[in-house]
Amino acid sequence: MTKPLRVLQVLRAPVGGLFRHVCDLAGYLNDKGHEVGVVVDALSFDAESQTKLKKLEPHLKLGVHPIAIPRLFGPQDIIAPFQIRKLISKHNIDVVHGHGAKGGFHARLAALGKRNVKKLYTPHGGALHFASSSAAGRIFHLLEKSLIPFSDNIIFESEFAAKSYREQIADPGDKGVVIHNGLSQDDFTPVPSNGEFDFVFVGELRDLKGVEYLLRALPQITKHDGSKPRLLLIGDGPHRQQFEELSTELGIESQVEFAGAQPARNGFARAGIAVVPSLKESLPYVVMEAIAARKNVVATNVGGIGEIFGPEKSQLVPAADVGALAKAMQAHVDGDKDLNNRNNRLLAHVGEEFSLEKMAGDIAQVYLNQ
Repeated sequence: MTKPLRVLQVLRAPVGGLFRHVCDLAGYLNDKGHEVGVVVDALSFDAESQTKLKKLEPHLKLGVHPIAIPRLFGPQDIIAPFQIRKLISKHNIDVVHGHGAKGGFHARLAALGKRNVKKLYTPHGGALHFASSSAAGRIFHLLEKSLIPFSDNIIFESEFAAKSYREQIADPGDKGVVIHNGLSQDDFTPVPSNGEFDFVFVGELRDLKGVEYLLRALPQITKHDGSKPRLLLIGDGPHRQQFEELSTELGIESQVEFAGAQPARNGFARAGIAVVPSLKESLPYVVMEAIAARKNVVATNVGGIGEIFGPEKSQLVPAADVGALAKAMQAHVDGDKDLNNRNNRLLAHVGEEFSLEKMAGDIAQVYLNQ
């Protein structure tokens, strides 16, 4: 058997697909006999974060380490790499893997000069979501480019992310590796809907997720019996209030429920059609999860969603297009005659290309390759 590795995963806030990715990876590595520790942001370490990490603790033999990592650059960014560097020495870390813009920045800086420590980075969108024209974007992109020589590998979760990185930052050459996110076998258990809602959105309530376009599309849709469809929004975020106000302004507040943050499968159990109206994405777990749960899925053609849809990519709709989104949602409500065949092709594609075993196994192999 290969010598067990001691791995330190570095991320900022334990939320969303990035955290799901780290959890799945940590569980897999632990099951294979490796030892894992996690660094998270102490500034956003609330009760909900603590609950999530508590569930992960059995897979973390090297523990959870809260360190202040602000979302935007500040004085703490000078201190954090030194704190992580101490952890690397204390736990004799073999691999340090940074996730997201800030996690990747601190992980690689912390391991500078440590020849026996492998340095990896997965963007998860991260700096790629910052426009090059903005001050923050210019800073992040410059830092990304400067850290490529100090990275052993950069793991992209989609071909789209790899292409965007080459165009916006630089070509990492042979250091760049594409490994798709993956789902566990449990995720492929069907989730029947109780029909309480027609549509469900699962994600962070912020502009980037296209919630405004979803709300504006809803009034254009009518059910067979002439009634109006209902929409369930699972998630929370910085723009929740403005979306609540918009639903009132559009006169659809009785059709919409803001249910707050909870597991995606709770939403899948209450609605038959999942809508992902994002303006930007990397490789969103929620699209794969909805397909695996046997939901009908309406999604925009952004980021790596086309890779998830594979043979059904032509079914995706343009982003920021209320009319196109409403048309696709109406077609699902009407029950397109070829819908079952398309869903079966989607399910087969996701099951073959996006498994947890494949994702984590491929990443572990990158860790082990010298």
